[in-house]
Amino acid sequence: MPEPGKKSGSAFSKKPRSAEVAAGGSAVFEAETERAGVKVRWQRGGSDISVGDKYRLVAEGTRHTLTVQDVGPADQGFYAVIAGSSKVKFDLKVTEAEKPELAPTQAPSPAPAPAPAEAPGSLAPASELEGSSPSPTGPSSEPSTGPVPGSSGTPDDPIGLFVTRPQDGEVTAGGSITFSARVAGASLLKPPVVKWFKGKWMDLSSKAGQHLQLHDSYDRASKVYLFELHLTDTQPASAGGYRCEVSTKDKFDSCNFSLTVHEAIGHSDLDLRSAFRRSSLSGGGRRISDGHEDAGTLDFSSLLKKRDSFRISRDSKLEAQAEEDVWEILRQAPPSEYERIAFQHGVTDLRGMLKRLKGMKHEERKSTAFQRKLEPAYQVSKGHKIRLSVELADPDAEVKWLKNGQEIHMSGSKYIFESIGNKRTLTISQCSLADDAAYQCVVGGEKCSTELFVKEPPVLITRPLEDQLVMVGQRVEFECEVSEEGAQVKWLKDGVELTREETFKYRFKKDGRRHHLIINEATLEDAGHYALRTSGGQALAELIVQEKKLEVYQSIADLTVSAKDQAVFKCEVSDENVRGTWLKNGRELVPDSRIKVSHIGRVHKLTIDDVTPADEADYSFVPEGFACNLSAKLHFMEVKIDFVPRQEPPKIHLDCLGCASDTIVVVAGNKLRLDVPISGDPAPTVIWQKSTQGSAAAVGPASDGPEDTGANEEWVFDKKLLCETEGRVRVETTKDRSIFTLEGAEKEDEGVYTVTVKNPVGEDQVNLTVKVIDVPDAPAAPKISNVGEDSCTVQWEPPAYDGGQPVLGYILERKKKKSYRWMRLNFDLLRDLSLEARRMIEGVPYEMRVYAVNAVGMSRPSPASLPFMPIAPPSEPTHLAIEDVSDTTVSLKWRPPERVGAGGLDGYSVEYCQEGCSEWMAALQGLTERTAMLVKDLPTGARLLFRVRAHNVAGPGGAVTTKEPVTVQEILQRPRLQLPRHLRQTIQKKVGEPVNLLIPFQGKPRPQVTWTKEGLPLAGEEVSIRNSPTDTILFIRSARRAHSGTYQVTVRIESMEAKATLLLQIVDKPSTPQDIRVTEAWGFNVALEWKPPQDDGNTEIWGYTVQKADKKTMEWFTVLEHYRRLHCVVPELIVGNGYYFRVFSHNMVGPSDKAATTKEPVFIPRPGTTYQPPIYKALDFSEAPSFTRPLVNRSVIAGYNAVLCCAVRGSPKPKISWLKNGLDLGEDARFRMFCKQGVLTLEIRKPCPFDGGVYVCRATNLQGEAQSECRLEVRVP
Repeated sequence: MPEPGKKSGSAFSKKPRSAEVAAGGSAVFEAETERAGVKVRWQRGGSDISVGDKYRLVAEGTRHTLTVQDVGPADQGFYAVIAGSSKVKFDLKVTEAEKPELAPTQAPSPAPAPAPAEAPGSLAPASELEGSSPSPTGPSSEPSTGPVPGSSGTPDDPIGLFVTRPQDGEVTAGGSITFSARVAGASLLKPPVVKWFKGKWMDLSSKAGQHLQLHDSYDRASKVYLFELHLTDTQPASAGGYRCEVSTKDKFDSCNFSLTVHEAIGHSDLDLRSAFRRSSLSGGGRRISDGHEDAGTLDFSSLLKKRDSFRISRDSKLEAQAEEDVWEILRQAPPSEYERIAFQHGVTDLRGMLKRLKGMKHEERKSTAFQRKLEPAYQVSKGHKIRLSVELADPDAEVKWLKNGQEIHMSGSKYIFESIGNKRTLTISQCSLADDAAYQCVVGGEKCSTELFVKEPPVLITRPLEDQLVMVGQRVEFECEVSEEGAQVKWLKDGVELTREETFKYRFKKDGRRHHLIINEATLEDAGHYALRTSGGQALAELIVQEKKLEVYQSIADLTVSAKDQAVFKCEVSDENVRGTWLKNGRELVPDSRIKVSHIGRVHKLTIDDVTPADEADYSFVPEGFACNLSAKLHFMEVKIDFVPRQEPPKIHLDCLGCASDTIVVVAGNKLRLDVPISGDPAPTVIWQKSTQGSAAAVGPASDGPEDTGANEEWVFDKKLLCETEGRVRVETTKDRSIFTLEGAEKEDEGVYTVTVKNPVGEDQVNLTVKVIDVPDAPAAPKISNVGEDSCTVQWEPPAYDGGQPVLGYILERKKKKSYRWMRLNFDLLRDLSLEARRMIEGVPYEMRVYAVNAVGMSRPSPASLPFMPIAPPSEPTHLAIEDVSDTTVSLKWRPPERVGAGGLDGYSVEYCQEGCSEWMAALQGLTERTAMLVKDLPTGARLLFRVRAHNVAGPGGAVTTKEPVTVQEILQRPRLQLPRHLRQTIQKKVGEPVNLLIPFQGKPRPQVTWTKEGLPLAGEEVSIRNSPTDTILFIRSARRAHSGTYQVTVRIESMEAKATLLLQIVDKPSTPQDIRVTEAWGFNVALEWKPPQDDGNTEIWGYTVQKADKKTMEWFTVLEHYRRLHCVVPELIVGNGYYFRVFSHNMVGPSDKAATTKEPVFIPRPGTTYQPPIYKALDFSEAPSFTRPLVNRSVIAGYNAVLCCAVRGSPKPKISWLKNGLDLGEDARFRMFCKQGVLTLEIRKPCPFDGGVYVCRATNLQGEAQSECRLEVRVP
């Protein structure tokens, strides 16, 4: 027996629900009344709605419908439906229409006609609600926004890396969805790194599997990378926020998007419970109160019997587990999920559990303090501001904001509290990681909570690291600048993170946005690649540590000086910090007032003034810490002049007198001093001449001899004509010597200098050869060739001018293209004109330059080479195999190479050659991107070898060759059918389902496939056959009973054939059982009998379901289920009731669509007399509204609250509305209206003169309408 339902006073059996409709669509609201003929009114904003172009009203019996056509933003608001004394409110929300250019490339299926608005958000298309496939409007394999990359409308993102960002998506539980991101790859040297996250930190790459897959591809035509996140069998737990991050070597970008998962809903009425709710009220009517829509009990047994009529997705979270608490699951689940939970957990007494649960479970009531609460979570970027807003029911209520349980107080501009009407807002400015917390808004005894997530932007590298070259023991400091102060970074050496050791070998220093890594004393073990890694990228640099080695740029030279002259020994070494010791004949030389030692930069000098014969010795310079010794000899030249009588002819006292010309070598830029002793009486005249290419330029007074004006030019220099400091070239002549001084020797000063002395007695002449040597000229820019993964070959030409000294070798330097620091690649001089440079970073552009070195020193650097990038060709492909061979073709397949490198992969080249021949022929022009190829037009019977190479910008990689020659000849293979195991038994399909039977086969050449049914060839358009070289497919789009039968497939090659037989059985629901009748009725029992259905649905009948229904309520209850016999007895019937009986038949498909029902009710007689209750006439207590106390005129003072009171009566309870000067005051927050026990009060808050006027109180019910008015005067004090 059904339990009696609770009586209620509502006139509606089904109420309209709030709805959300896109602009331009139609909204349909439906209501059902308890009885027909009830007058129903529809209202919007308190005003009745009439039929017109905008609104359409339909009344059919108890069903009443309101249709709002061409919905726009102006139609948004609250609506109401009134029937008798019952009023139900609902609202309509209007959303923006979806823009046409944002639609996916595949057109969605036509939308069904708008269904009655049952619940908010119930406007999804039927395809989404069924859960059979994802909605075409949601994200799919193609993104929903933006044109296809590569087209003329490709969006240009000048800042980020995304061409197309992932968009928000919606999917039905159990469906599939794909999010896509496109990244421009035209300017990228390496493929970008993409990571997918769910929530704040969960990396989805670790969750990849059957239900979550990550795919990526590259379009070479548009140079766009495509990354996809594919979710299958989505569950409610899949909903939430997601993030996609893409990073390259020096760029970073991210994008947030969200996924909404809707519950799967059946085809019929969305409220499943209303279709199966019992009612025990007499008269066939059922009344439900406004506040208790779920009153009455639910027939969950009927729900379970009809569960096949609804397609409800399975939630993996609710699968039965031994440790799960069913009570807790039922407590938290919505009522619509009860029957599914009972089915999954094997609950047999669900109604009993729900009765107990009703006493345990507290129904959530609508908040009395909040009209709109905080969202569950908010997210904000670091440094931005966030607003948390709530709407209160009482505008005067006091609000407190809490952060992690602690009250927030106003402090500066960090927290801003706003109060506008009933809206309260907390604004947090300049959000930092400290603001990542849980926040609460407390109003009285109620509170609402949320969680704020502060997203820290990625830290980018603004100035990268520089490569460094140091010597052992030197201090190393790497410096890098990032985009944010105080950012957390990691230092790594060769991929291993560096930490502060006990020896303090590494020191980390932060200076604002700059980060330093300091190595106090470098060792050879410290060489390697150092990296600084941040959340947005990393910077890489190389440290090269070399052994200490001193280079001598200029050695000391032997000197020959005269008495009282100055001797200067000078040398230049490579390290300006090196000190040294000067030795004289192996003993340390102690400086004094005459002997001076100086050290300026890389130059070391020993100066000896007023040279004496004792200074003639071997002098050496020994650098400290290096095993080298620079030696030179000082020769003292003693001039002996014998006494000569008067009239002595002039004489030049030099060792080269009368010999071939001597050569004097001077370094360019140094001072040349030629001190020539002379004698003669009277004092001779000295003439200095320089010969250049056969001409002589004279310096001094003209000689008495003949003069060649075309070749010689003379200038006279003596103490009278030229002072010592005048000019770069000067001559000083005394009685016994002539000194020629040349300041800053240049290459043009090189030549043969002739010294001529004359007096009246005679003349003497000596030729001195001066050679000026210099550093070589800068070589030409080096050329780069043979670029590999981390190496290249550098070649250069000798300098055009070697500086007068043979080139001893070369020094090579390199740098990164964007850097300013050059690194030396060799410390020992290179004798050859080429070098193979190694230890470079793949994918980084470099430049090279070279120095030439001779005995004088090092030349200026050559111009930098053209930039080049170390990129290695890919390795050889793997697993090359022969897939198939015919008379003229060979099918190859292989796998990509194990190492691709920074240059990527452009494609593959396929070549072949005859066995025993070395000439390879290309199988196709250009490259192929596929890892398989069919080589055509080959000579039949030829034995060929095949090889495959991978190519990139660096060129072809290694080749993989077939191990054995392949004979180009068709191999005859007997036909054979490989029938899958599940097709070897009877194949059962339901009516309307697709049939797709795939049968693989073998055989060469390609066999001929034939299908027959019952021995006859297949005919008709409904059955299609698709054949390929390796399989055949029988496809039926929508199966019918006529498709059942025996199918045979035959594959034939010449006279050989193979056959297979398949038995296809198309099943359907059975028909209704036949001839149901009541054979006997006794006591509380009834005996039934029926016959099997005429159509068993082409499968076995599993049983029958017997149901009974009371004549009064006509609610059906299951008596027997899965009953196998054709007769039964229904016991435990109630005396005095009449019953109908019906029987359903069941098979593997389900129950029959209709039931066999008894035509007449079976009455269970009650023994004894029958009581006839008296009939009473129903009384009508309805009354039109009337004011028992009307409003009275009032005069109040401005600024003080005023109250207008009156009393009214009426049945049913009238609706009260207040008007001022004919305008409704219902939405004005300055007026408060109260109604208690028929006493009506209107409170006017702090009135002003503008509030004066005529106020009307109007009462309305179904019986009529009444109103009372008064005049209010507001006086200004």
